[in-house]
Amino acid sequence: MTLSIRTHDAWGNVNVGEFLSLDEAKHAFEQLCNDPWYRNDGTVKGLELIQTNDAGSVERLAWHAFD
Repeated sequence: MTLSIRTHDAWGNVNVGEFLSLDEAKHAFEQLCNDPWYRNDGTVKGLELIQTNDAGSVERLAWHAFD
């Protein structure tokens, strides 16, 4: 199982990190949701916390959209 965070923007999806624990991933996700650069950039449309299992299926655990 892999936990990771992806950004969504005009160019597609970008993986910004992989994490060993759910707590670590949630903490990083919250920090990025409140990061001034992400909030003000204008090109980043959202963040997604996902879990990928060993078979390759992806489950979205959290989503944040920037206005």
